[in-house]
Amino acid sequence: MAVLAGLTGEGWLGAKSRLKLKLARTRYVVDYQLGYPTYRSWFAWEAAAEVADRVKADVVVLQSGYPVKIGLALARTNARVVVYLHNVELEDLGGSLAELRNITYIANSQFTARRFKDIYGIDAEVVYPLVERQKYQTISTRTNVTFINPHHLKGLETALAIAERCPEIPFSFIETWTLSDEESESLKRKVAALENVTLRPRTRSMKTVYGLTKIVLAPSRWEEAFGRVAAEAHLSGIPTVGTNIGGLPEAIGPGGILVDPDAAIEVWVSAVKNLWHDKEFYDEKSSAALSYSKRPEMDREYQISKLIDILGLKNSSTILTKTA
Repeated sequence: MAVLAGLTGEGWLGAKSRLKLKLARTRYVVDYQLGYPTYRSWFAWEAAAEVADRVKADVVVLQSGYPVKIGLALARTNARVVVYLHNVELEDLGGSLAELRNITYIANSQFTARRFKDIYGIDAEVVYPLVERQKYQTISTRTNVTFINPHHLKGLETALAIAERCPEIPFSFIETWTLSDEESESLKRKVAALENVTLRPRTRSMKTVYGLTKIVLAPSRWEEAFGRVAAEAHLSGIPTVGTNIGGLPEAIGPGGILVDPDAAIEVWVSAVKNLWHDKEFYDEKSSAALSYSKRPEMDREYQISKLIDILGLKNSSTILTKTA
């Protein structure tokens, strides 16, 4: 297996890669920092065919980074091309999927598959995001409501309004996306105005986050393709209060409460308060969340087996994966 990734040029690895590109005068550089060959290029579509030929790729999985451009570049190779659709933002495709021929499609939710079926008439097999149970499952102290990724697209204003109306409930806001200086300062000011909200930096150990969580809050304003945080939280029996939008209903299922996108803030507040204060109701939703996490579609072995079948890898030796 090999990975082709975009090169940002940031940090020590970026500086080293820039130097290697300049000296070698090639379209890509390769390193083994992650334990497998990673090819890096300023513009992945310019290097894709060359890298696919070099590693003798049987299958190329395009996950991001303008998959249409890369797919067109791979047309001259012998590799089978698979596009894994992770979101419904068409501008991220780098063109129209109608330009591609002989492509296999995978989607990360039924919602995503339906959207691309409606737009392009394509049929995509659904494989939900793989979540490694051991990285997330924990015994929680159930001491706060957790809002992951305090960004306006993720419903920051709604989360702040809920926290303001629930002063008896502690909230933890976990930073994820990189914010501009202005956005960061604004977030800090708003959080500082609420005594029951704590802003925490991003972390690689989500198990420690869920170890304190009683409820996950996901008041997204945009069409989430799935809703991974709900799936992660469910592993520990933690229910989610989230927006009834995009793929979030699939991710939350019976393991939480769905709120319509145009619902009044009082509806959100009522959902959070009921889960927080009503032990019987909470235990019911917690049990449902844990049970939902065990459905076959989220079983890792089932998912990997399905991917192998879709990709036709039983007799293949190499796969080139395109990631951001």
